[in-house]
Amino acid sequence: MRKNKRSKTSVDKAVVDVWKREVGELSTRSFAHRLAASEDLVLRLEIYKKLEKHRGCVNTVSFNADGNILVSGSDDKQVVLWDWETGHAKLSFQSGHVNNVFQAKIMPYTDDRSLVTCAADGQVRHAQILERGVKTRLLAKHQGRAHKLAIEPGSPHIFYTCGEDGLVQHIDLRTAAATELFTCLPIDDTRPVIHLNAIAIDPRNPNLFAVAGSDEYTRLYDIRKYKWDGSTEFGQPTDYFCPAHLIGDEHVGITGLAFSDQSELLVSYNDEFIYLFTQDMGLGPNPVPSSPLSACSEASEMGRDHSAASASAMEAGEKASPQVYKGHRNFETVKGVSFFGPKSEYVVSGSDCGRIFIWKKKGGEVIRVMEADKHVVNCIESHPHSAVLASSGIEKDIKIWTPKAIDKATLPTNIEQLKPKPRGWMYRVTTPQDLMLHLFSLPRWGSSPERNGENSSAAGGELLDLVWTFNANSDASSDGGNASGPEDFFS
Repeated sequence: MRKNKRSKTSVDKAVVDVWKREVGELSTRSFAHRLAASEDLVLRLEIYKKLEKHRGCVNTVSFNADGNILVSGSDDKQVVLWDWETGHAKLSFQSGHVNNVFQAKIMPYTDDRSLVTCAADGQVRHAQILERGVKTRLLAKHQGRAHKLAIEPGSPHIFYTCGEDGLVQHIDLRTAAATELFTCLPIDDTRPVIHLNAIAIDPRNPNLFAVAGSDEYTRLYDIRKYKWDGSTEFGQPTDYFCPAHLIGDEHVGITGLAFSDQSELLVSYNDEFIYLFTQDMGLGPNPVPSSPLSACSEASEMGRDHSAASASAMEAGEKASPQVYKGHRNFETVKGVSFFGPKSEYVVSGSDCGRIFIWKKKGGEVIRVMEADKHVVNCIESHPHSAVLASSGIEKDIKIWTPKAIDKATLPTNIEQLKPKPRGWMYRVTTPQDLMLHLFSLPRWGSSPERNGENSSAAGGELLDLVWTFNANSDASSDGGNASGPEDFFS
């Protein structure tokens, strides 16, 4: 009864919107936005094309600004530009990386001829598509894997990178100069640096960017506080974000970040849930650990209805708790998270169960679960203008999803609701090249001025831990299947 009622209401509203558009009470743009955000379209998403060319698992998919080209990168170290509507590969080229490509993006306003990439080899590279081929060059280097980069909105020249060495870099393609902004450090001295997985820029205020990784906090920075002459230190966040019950939890980390067009911050935790923060939910520039009592209280709030919990918090004069999204599993790999819809009406994520999850942003209700990979879905990319999704994971293909199904989908009955026990998967060393990359990064940590007096013991402890971790996980893969062999690393 409830489903039929919701469907009827949706149809009635659509009819009213058509009438309003015809009589001039609703603009064509508003009508298109309402249509694109329709739950009916989400329930009709199905696979439109499978893009097949890569020879390894696909770690990154990204649309260009116009939305007519999709770029992908893979464990095979190839970058491919697709005409996703026809399923045809327009161009493929060797990225120049010697290990798995983790992210590839097309710079805006460059006629789709300028791309930037980062990879497991720690390199950050620039590719230029010329009339007689593709030219690539090295721009910067991280000591350890470089998972993500973020392009300054609307800029054809400027982007940021982050890596497992904790370093955040600012790169300007006009000069090919990389500026090391800061190394992300923990609040306490429990570890040398924070290994960074994710970086995102606020589209409404490009001066603000967030980074996150191997601890529970998302850190927000303001680039305007950086002095380009190096006269002051830069690296103190302007704000921290973390659900109260996760403060002090040593078993969690963050794998994905995304900003909405309303400056909301979406954060995906490994072995936990996804949370949506508004600007007023920050902990300030100097967060303090919560007491066990407040942590337990906040954890119980998360189990209740979010709107009721927020109303209760506001009545008590406390900060509202973030919206939570549950049901998926984020444990085995480094997964992204993103918004879907013209005004970020939905939240989308991959899962270890090989499915795509779609939630209503408001209220956190899961409305769609789609089978997308035999193993794990890592990447979900929303089309910039249409109700289209691109997904990739452990399999070697890319799947394009469009709302073309005749019948509306229903939720499966076997959605996993129980989260797995923490096993500390993040940053385990899985291949010989990973071991060497991590070993190469140890002198940098040990020579850090913040670690003076602890160099030998810290480096020795890190080395011992890495050797034991490598031995225990030598058959695993932390960013997807088909890890490159030693011959790839030394090629």
